[in-house]
Amino acid sequence: MMKNLFDLHKEKNSDIQTLSEKLRPMNFDEFFGQDHLFKHNSFISKMINANKLYSIILWGPPGSGKTTLARIICNSSDYDFYKVSAIHTGISEIKKIIESAEIKLSNKVRSVLFIDEIHRLNRSQQDSFLGAIEEGVITLIGATTENPSFVLNNALISRCNVLRLNNIDREGLEKIYFRAQKFLSSSNFLNAEAKDTLFNLVDGDARFLLNIIEMIHVNGSYGLDRNSLLELISSRPLRYDKLGQEHYNLISALHKSIRGSDIDASLYWLSRMLIGGEDPLYIFRRLLRIASEDVGLADPSALGHIVSAKEAYESVGLPEGEIFLAQSVIFLSIADKSNAVYLAQKLANEIAKKHGSKSPPKHIINAPNKFMKELGYGEGYVYDHSLESNYSGQNYFPDNVEKKSFYIPKSLGFEKKIKEKLLKLKKLKEDKF
Repeated sequence: MMKNLFDLHKEKNSDIQTLSEKLRPMNFDEFFGQDHLFKHNSFISKMINANKLYSIILWGPPGSGKTTLARIICNSSDYDFYKVSAIHTGISEIKKIIESAEIKLSNKVRSVLFIDEIHRLNRSQQDSFLGAIEEGVITLIGATTENPSFVLNNALISRCNVLRLNNIDREGLEKIYFRAQKFLSSSNFLNAEAKDTLFNLVDGDARFLLNIIEMIHVNGSYGLDRNSLLELISSRPLRYDKLGQEHYNLISALHKSIRGSDIDASLYWLSRMLIGGEDPLYIFRRLLRIASEDVGLADPSALGHIVSAKEAYESVGLPEGEIFLAQSVIFLSIADKSNAVYLAQKLANEIAKKHGSKSPPKHIINAPNKFMKELGYGEGYVYDHSLESNYSGQNYFPDNVEKKSFYIPKSLGFEKKIKEKLLKLKKLKEDKF
């Protein structure tokens, strides 16, 4: 159902509303934790001062204030407003809003459409209001927890300004805590240690903070210590979405920590992913890639080590099998590193695409019949094993394609031996030719 945002404000004193809704900020003075959005002469302040709103996407974690900020922006202008949730919205409802906005625009009344969880709209639904935005029929404010570049059409993103909201910092959480304390006429909910524990537990989520405060208030429990607080509430699972942005953020952090040979950081990100419910086999697949991309032939045993650890995990399962992941992460973190294989593959791909139509030189093509032999196929080929050095130094690149050195080993680990071997072969070739 369409709902003017002003109607929501009339419900503030409803007995059925949660504390987080009752304390939802109505203006910028009550909005805490996103100071970077309200610096002097900021984009938001310019919009409000000019009374001209532009389409924006509010991107941030749960409980960071996206919906609240949208409401405050709406309250600060003379636009008419519509609010929908992408979870329950279809194209037909969006079309009705646009039709209503067109009628209002003919009477010189501008409209804003606020879409919560906008990333849940499919591509077709997103396309349905592009024209209305372009023509100025509506101004869009979308709220999403997901990286817009992953979940929104490029055409939609290009029509909007993306504003990033962060986890609410300690100072912001303190202000929200004391505002709730004042609203509930309480002297104190928690002692200092318990309050620190609570702030760490909510992980920058204002909604979750207020829900716990409401739980404490309803139970009539005040002045709680840390242990009493933990007994009252269950531990909150770490914020993690296996299909969303955190999935990519954390696997990237794990990969780069291993590449940087930081064992402790690598184990930390591994634990974050496992506690969050990530599929261990997905992590193993990424570790297999790391074994070649970042360790490579500096330690050829790395790839076999990860394959063996993966097989061991599949035999043992969870939770005992997590030890194989931890061992693999430590092994890769401390291993000698070389990206020479990765760079060699990349460069070889570039040259192959550039000369993709070239045939191999005739001397390395088999001649299984008389006709091909008469055409010169196989002629002049030297069987390397027939030589004492096991190395003929012949050309194996297509004719008229300059030989490139794709693989440049580093002087560490096993690659040091490879480098010495390549230098030896180079000298043999120079002596032959």
